[in-house]
This record gives sequence, C-alpha cells and structure tokens, in this order.
Amino acid sequence: MELYDISIGARVKHPTMGVGVVYDIDARTVHVFFKDHGEQPISRSFEGLVTIAPGMEIGQEPLDLEAVRDCLREVLEEMQAPQRPVDLARRFEGGHLILKPKDSALQPKEMPIDDFFHKIVMIRDRFRVLEQKINAHERLSEADKVELQQYITRCYGSLTSFNILFADKEDHFVGQKGE
Repeated sequence: MELYDISIGARVKHPTMGVGVVYDIDARTVHVFFKDHGEQPISRSFEGLVTIAPGMEIGQEPLDLEAVRDCLREVLEEMQAPQRPVDLARRFEGGHLILKPKDSALQPKEMPIDDFFHKIVMIRDRFRVLEQKINAHERLSEADKVELQQYITRCYGSLTSFNILFADKEDHFVGQKGE
C-alpha cells in the first residue's frame, strides 16, 4: 500500500520508531518527525507506516488581489523606514535654534536643533512614502504620476537649505538637477 492518502499534520505509527507527525511530503517520500528518532524520511511505498489520525487538508487558497496589495503596501512602508540612523551634523549636536522676531518686544522662540532636525527628517520620510503611494496608485495615469513626482522633486529642492544639518551627504534633499 502506497501512502498517497496522507497529508501534512497526520499522526502515523511506524513499527520500530513509534508514533510521529508528518511535516512534509514530496513525490517519493513522507517526512515524519518522531519524538525519539527526530526527522525521518520514509518512502511512500513503505507498507509498515499506518495513519492513526488524519492531517489537515491544505488546499490552495485563491489569490486575493486586495490582500496582495495590502501586503505590498506594508512592505513598501517598511522599506521607507531608514535603513540606518540619520545623524545630525556634529557641529550642531546639542545646539539650539533661535527664531528672533524683528520686534524686540516679542519673545524669541528657542528649541533644540535635534528636535528641529528630527522634524525635517520626518518630512523627508513622509515625502518618500508619498512618492511610493503615488507610484503604486492604480487609478492615476502615468502622466499624472509623472506630474506629481515632478512636484515632489520641486518640494525636495525647496528643502535643500536644510542639508547643512545632515551629517551624511547621502541623506541630503535633492531637487531637480539642471540640464
């Protein structure tokens, strides 16, 4: 008797190795895990293996396009997270940003440069996520995507003044390059 009616998760009994659980099946072999003997490959044509409890039938799920899209969005958002820390240039570490109004009767606003820098990095990261969402959007035409991309590039260009805050040039904002 060949073991073709067996499935993953089935409990089986072997004459010398005892009770085990099927964890994989291929064309010629049933792979069983036995408590005392570990993982063992057993030929499908072996007649001494008896099924004592059925496994779960694992059918192929139909492809759910919306689930694939959700998964892709999650991956893209995870990829957006910085692969390495974005560091503030050393000369500004521990410094303060002071915004002083022209009118001396008004209070100046002071904040740690680290906090300001963090906000700049968040803007940059959100622009990147926006770019990915635009590129992945199914209802936008290619022309619309290009137009929105160009607009985002111009926004990056407006933010290049803040590049002095970045320790690494790879983290800089890059606007539209001249031709």
